[in-house]
Amino acid sequence: MRTNPSTVPPERGLRADAKRNRDKLLAAAEAVFTEHGAEASLDDVAKRAGVGIGTLYRHFPTREALLAAACDERLLALAERSRDHRASSRTAALRSFLEELVRHASVYRGLAASLGVVLQSGSPGCHAATEEGQRLLALAQRSGEVRRDVDFDDVVCMATAVSLAATQHAGDARRVHRLVTLFVDGLSLRREPRAAGTKRTTPRRAR
Repeated sequence: MRTNPSTVPPERGLRADAKRNRDKLLAAAEAVFTEHGAEASLDDVAKRAGVGIGTLYRHFPTREALLAAACDERLLALAERSRDHRASSRTAALRSFLEELVRHASVYRGLAASLGVVLQSGSPGCHAATEEGQRLLALAQRSGEVRRDVDFDDVVCMATAVSLAATQHAGDARRVHRLVTLFVDGLSLRREPRAAGTKRTTPRRAR
Protein backbone atom coordinates (compact mmCIF):
# COMPACT_ATOMS: atom_id res chain seq x y z
CA MET A 1 0.00 0.00 0.00
CA ARG A 2 1.52 3.30 -1.07
CA THR A 3 1.70 6.39 1.08
CA ASN A 4 0.70 9.74 -0.38
CA PRO A 5 3.43 12.14 0.82
CA SER A 6 1.11 15.15 0.52
CA THR A 7 -1.14 13.77 3.24
CA VAL A 8 1.61 13.24 5.84
CA PRO A 9 0.87 15.65 8.71
CA PRO A 10 3.78 18.03 9.51
CA GLU A 11 4.04 17.33 13.23
CA ARG A 12 7.63 18.47 13.69
CA GLY A 13 8.61 22.11 13.83
CA LEU A 14 5.19 23.39 14.88
CA ARG A 15 5.09 26.59 16.87
CA ALA A 16 3.89 26.22 20.45
CA ASP A 17 0.50 27.80 19.70
CA ALA A 18 0.04 25.64 16.59
CA LYS A 19 0.88 22.53 18.58
CA ARG A 20 -1.66 23.49 21.24
CA ASN A 21 -4.32 23.93 18.57
CA ARG A 22 -3.45 20.58 17.04
CA ASP A 23 -3.66 18.85 20.42
CA LYS A 24 -7.02 20.51 21.15
CA LEU A 25 -8.33 19.41 17.76
CA LEU A 26 -7.29 15.81 18.37
CA ALA A 27 -8.92 15.75 21.81
CA ALA A 28 -12.09 17.24 20.34
CA ALA A 29 -12.06 14.79 17.42
CA GLU A 30 -11.78 11.83 19.81
CA ALA A 31 -14.82 13.06 21.74
CA VAL A 32 -16.94 13.97 18.69
CA PHE A 33 -16.11 10.81 16.70
CA THR A 34 -16.80 8.65 19.76
CA GLU A 35 -20.18 10.31 20.29
CA HIS A 36 -21.34 10.71 16.69
CA GLY A 37 -19.20 8.42 14.54
CA ALA A 38 -16.56 8.98 11.88
CA GLU A 39 -18.94 11.02 9.70
CA ALA A 40 -19.55 13.61 12.43
CA SER A 41 -19.45 17.28 11.48
CA LEU A 42 -15.94 18.73 11.30
CA ASP A 43 -17.47 22.07 12.27
CA ASP A 44 -18.48 20.43 15.55
CA VAL A 45 -14.89 19.25 16.05
CA ALA A 46 -13.54 22.77 15.48
CA LYS A 47 -16.14 24.32 17.79
CA ARG A 48 -15.41 21.84 20.57
CA ALA A 49 -11.70 22.56 20.20
CA GLY A 50 -12.39 26.30 20.37
CA VAL A 51 -10.78 27.08 17.01
CA GLY A 52 -12.01 28.08 13.57
CA ILE A 53 -12.70 25.57 10.82
CA GLY A 54 -9.81 27.09 8.84
CA THR A 55 -7.43 26.12 11.64
CA LEU A 56 -8.73 22.57 11.52
CA TYR A 57 -8.13 22.32 7.76
CA ARG A 58 -4.64 23.78 8.06
CA HIS A 59 -3.69 20.92 10.34
CA PHE A 60 -5.89 18.22 8.76
CA PRO A 61 -6.79 18.93 5.12
CA THR A 62 -9.20 15.98 4.88
CA ARG A 63 -11.51 14.05 7.18
CA GLU A 64 -9.35 10.96 6.65
CA ALA A 65 -6.23 12.86 7.77
CA LEU A 66 -8.02 13.83 11.00
CA LEU A 67 -9.27 10.27 11.51
CA ALA A 68 -5.76 8.91 10.97
CA ALA A 69 -4.28 11.33 13.50
CA ALA A 70 -7.01 10.51 16.02
CA CYS A 71 -6.29 6.79 15.56
CA ASP A 72 -2.51 7.15 15.54
CA GLU A 73 -1.70 6.02 19.08
CA ARG A 74 -3.99 3.00 18.80
CA LEU A 75 -2.42 1.93 15.53
CA LEU A 76 1.10 2.35 16.91
CA ALA A 77 0.12 0.16 19.86
CA LEU A 78 -1.48 -2.40 17.51
CA ALA A 79 1.73 -2.68 15.49
CA GLU A 80 3.87 -2.98 18.63
CA ARG A 81 1.66 -5.71 20.13
CA SER A 82 1.79 -7.60 16.86
CA ARG A 83 5.59 -7.45 16.71
CA ASP A 84 5.81 -8.77 20.28
CA HIS A 85 3.18 -11.49 19.74
CA ARG A 86 4.38 -15.08 19.63
CA ALA A 87 2.03 -17.11 17.46
CA SER A 88 2.02 -20.82 16.68
CA SER A 89 2.44 -20.17 12.95
CA ARG A 90 2.85 -17.38 10.40
CA THR A 91 -0.81 -17.78 9.50
CA ALA A 92 -1.86 -17.49 13.13
CA ALA A 93 0.16 -14.27 13.48
CA LEU A 94 -1.53 -12.81 10.40
CA ARG A 95 -4.95 -13.83 11.70
CA SER A 96 -4.27 -12.21 15.09
CA PHE A 97 -3.16 -8.98 13.39
CA LEU A 98 -6.25 -8.93 11.19
CA GLU A 99 -8.56 -9.43 14.16
CA GLU A 100 -6.91 -6.49 15.93
CA LEU A 101 -7.24 -4.34 12.81
CA VAL A 102 -10.94 -5.20 12.54
CA ARG A 103 -11.52 -4.28 16.17
CA HIS A 104 -9.66 -1.02 15.65
CA ALA A 105 -11.87 -0.21 12.65
CA SER A 106 -14.86 -0.35 14.99
CA VAL A 107 -13.51 2.19 17.50
CA TYR A 108 -15.65 4.88 15.85
CA ARG A 109 -18.98 4.08 14.20
CA GLY A 110 -18.48 4.30 10.44
CA LEU A 111 -14.68 4.20 10.54
CA ALA A 112 -14.59 0.84 8.75
CA ALA A 113 -15.86 2.39 5.51
CA SER A 114 -12.81 4.71 5.42
CA LEU A 115 -10.23 2.23 6.73
CA GLY A 116 -8.34 1.79 3.46
CA VAL A 117 -8.00 5.53 2.84
CA VAL A 118 -7.09 6.22 6.47
CA LEU A 119 -4.28 3.64 6.36
CA GLN A 120 -2.80 5.42 3.35
CA SER A 121 -2.60 8.76 5.16
CA GLY A 122 1.07 8.36 6.03
CA SER A 123 0.67 9.13 9.75
CA PRO A 124 3.15 7.28 12.02
CA GLY A 125 0.51 4.88 13.31
CA CYS A 126 -0.94 4.14 9.88
CA HIS A 127 2.55 3.60 8.49
CA ALA A 128 3.49 1.28 11.36
CA ALA A 129 0.30 -0.78 11.06
CA THR A 130 0.64 -1.07 7.28
CA GLU A 131 4.30 -2.03 7.52
CA GLU A 132 3.53 -4.68 10.15
CA GLY A 133 0.68 -6.15 8.12
CA GLN A 134 2.87 -6.32 5.03
CA ARG A 135 5.64 -7.97 7.05
CA LEU A 136 3.33 -10.66 8.44
CA LEU A 137 1.83 -11.36 5.03
CA ALA A 138 5.27 -11.66 3.42
CA LEU A 139 6.47 -14.05 6.14
CA ALA A 140 3.41 -16.25 5.71
CA GLN A 141 3.92 -16.30 1.95
CA ARG A 142 7.63 -17.10 2.14
CA SER A 143 6.92 -19.96 4.56
CA GLY A 144 4.48 -21.47 2.06
CA GLU A 145 1.46 -21.02 4.32
CA VAL A 146 -0.30 -18.32 2.29
CA ARG A 147 -0.91 -17.85 -1.42
CA ARG A 148 1.56 -15.64 -3.28
CA ASP A 149 -1.07 -13.73 -5.24
CA VAL A 150 -2.45 -12.00 -2.14
CA ASP A 151 -1.36 -8.44 -1.31
CA PHE A 152 -1.93 -6.22 1.72
CA ASP A 153 -4.70 -4.30 -0.04
CA ASP A 154 -6.64 -7.59 -0.10
CA VAL A 155 -6.15 -7.91 3.65
CA VAL A 156 -7.39 -4.35 4.20
CA CYS A 157 -10.43 -5.00 1.99
CA MET A 158 -11.30 -8.03 4.09
CA ALA A 159 -10.75 -6.12 7.33
CA THR A 160 -13.21 -3.52 6.03
CA ALA A 161 -15.77 -6.14 5.04
CA VAL A 162 -15.51 -8.00 8.36
CA SER A 163 -15.73 -4.72 10.30
CA LEU A 164 -18.88 -3.72 8.43
CA ALA A 165 -20.40 -7.15 9.01
CA ALA A 166 -19.48 -7.04 12.69
CA THR A 167 -21.37 -3.78 13.19
CA GLN A 168 -24.57 -5.63 12.32
CA HIS A 169 -23.93 -8.08 15.17
CA ALA A 170 -22.25 -5.88 17.77
CA GLY A 171 -23.25 -8.16 20.63
CA ASP A 172 -21.58 -11.25 19.15
CA ALA A 173 -17.88 -11.04 20.06
CA ARG A 174 -17.18 -14.39 18.38
CA ARG A 175 -18.30 -13.22 14.96
CA VAL A 176 -15.12 -11.28 14.21
CA HIS A 177 -12.94 -14.28 15.06
CA ARG A 178 -15.06 -16.61 12.93
CA LEU A 179 -15.13 -14.32 9.88
CA VAL A 180 -11.41 -13.57 10.08
CA THR A 181 -10.63 -17.27 10.43
CA LEU A 182 -12.74 -18.07 7.34
CA PHE A 183 -10.82 -15.45 5.34
CA VAL A 184 -7.36 -16.54 6.49
CA ASP A 185 -8.21 -20.21 5.92
CA GLY A 186 -9.13 -19.24 2.37
CA LEU A 187 -5.62 -17.85 1.87
CA SER A 188 -3.93 -20.99 3.11
CA LEU A 189 -1.97 -23.27 0.79
CA ARG A 190 -2.26 -26.17 3.18
CA ARG A 191 -4.79 -28.92 2.63
CA GLU A 192 -6.55 -30.99 5.26
CA PRO A 193 -4.91 -34.45 5.39
CA ARG A 194 -7.09 -37.41 4.48
CA ALA A 195 -7.92 -39.82 7.29
CA ALA A 196 -5.68 -42.90 7.44
CA GLY A 197 -6.88 -45.75 5.28
CA THR A 198 -9.14 -43.64 3.09
CA LYS A 199 -8.72 -43.33 -0.65
CA ARG A 200 -9.21 -40.32 -2.84
CA THR A 201 -12.41 -40.75 -4.77
CA THR A 202 -13.49 -39.17 -8.01
CA PRO A 203 -17.10 -38.70 -8.97
CA ARG A 204 -18.51 -41.09 -11.56
CA ARG A 205 -19.39 -39.72 -14.93
CA ALA A 206 -23.06 -39.56 -15.64
CA ARG A 207 -24.15 -42.16 -18.17
